[in-house]
Amino acid sequence: MLFCSDKNVFRLYLVAALPLLIAACSHDTAGDRNIAPAVLFEHGQWRVPEKSPLRTRLKIQDVVLRDVNQPLVAPAMVEADPAYTINVLPPLTGRIAELKVALGDRVTRGQVLAVIISGDYAQAISDQAKAADALALAKKAFERADAVKQAGGAAEKDLEGARSTFAQAQAEYARAQTHLASLGASTAKGDMRRMQVLSPTDGSITALSAAAGAFANDPNAALMTVTDLDHVWVTANVAENEARMVAPRQPVDVTLPAWPGREFHGTVQSVSAVLDADSRRIKARIAVPNQDAALKPNMFATATFQVPRPRALLVPQSALLMNNDNVTVLVEVSPWVFERRAVELGDDVDNQARITKGLRPGDRIVAAGGVLIND
Repeated sequence: MLFCSDKNVFRLYLVAALPLLIAACSHDTAGDRNIAPAVLFEHGQWRVPEKSPLRTRLKIQDVVLRDVNQPLVAPAMVEADPAYTINVLPPLTGRIAELKVALGDRVTRGQVLAVIISGDYAQAISDQAKAADALALAKKAFERADAVKQAGGAAEKDLEGARSTFAQAQAEYARAQTHLASLGASTAKGDMRRMQVLSPTDGSITALSAAAGAFANDPNAALMTVTDLDHVWVTANVAENEARMVAPRQPVDVTLPAWPGREFHGTVQSVSAVLDADSRRIKARIAVPNQDAALKPNMFATATFQVPRPRALLVPQSALLMNNDNVTVLVEVSPWVFERRAVELGDDVDNQARITKGLRPGDRIVAAGGVLIND
């Protein structure tokens, strides 16, 4: 009987199994060669092979120049349009007998606002009446003198005197009429001293400084203010460094906390030529239609100007790759071959990145999925 040591037995097993191990290893290596790598890095470039699964996951697009309107936002406030704001002054001094309106009332043109008892007004009416009577008398005298002259019974100088008196009466009557009309008032029934103060326009009473029984002694002090609120301004305060971007006839969108979800549209009417010394801002006045009276003076608002900017190269945010302190994108240099290129960024526009340096129009970049190559 032949006896072998344990070490010899192990060697016999190893010799018998070696061909099988070699065959198995050869089979695995052949299988690996049949699977294409996802990406290959060669000479500083990434190449995605034909059968790589990344070809279905990468999004590649051209870089193009786009027109950009960058919004400029500024705080604002609603103001009455001075062109439609009238201070109602007392035509003459006197005592306010009646006040026909209250603060905030809507009024129409010609509506009675107040009644003032005024001796000066009575005198103006009396002067107009006297002038009218004198004119009628002078006219009759002139017509009589002319008829007598035609009949040959009066001298030429009598006719000339009558003509001169008639002309003077006409001038005096015109003066009295003009004075009365300039008062912008009418006579209350039954009393020539009761002067009715009439509204000069349609609008609302936005300021009131008169009361029944008070004396209107200062003809330069306004009794009240009538404002047509169909026309308002939204005055925006634009920062000093952005003032150059705002100009007349520029479209503006206006929003207000008082009207959430609603947007008003207007146009820049004027831009102040003077900078406010305290706030370092300029005032841009925006005309906004207000037919439904939704905008009230002194409401807070936000004005958004559509500022045209130079055309820009825009890429999706997903195209940007962070590389230490640099921002890069993957640029296609030949079909499915990419290289990393550093870029410089400007302001974001509509969730897209503005490229100021590093790309040119027509470049093709990996817009999405670049992180898979980067990893």
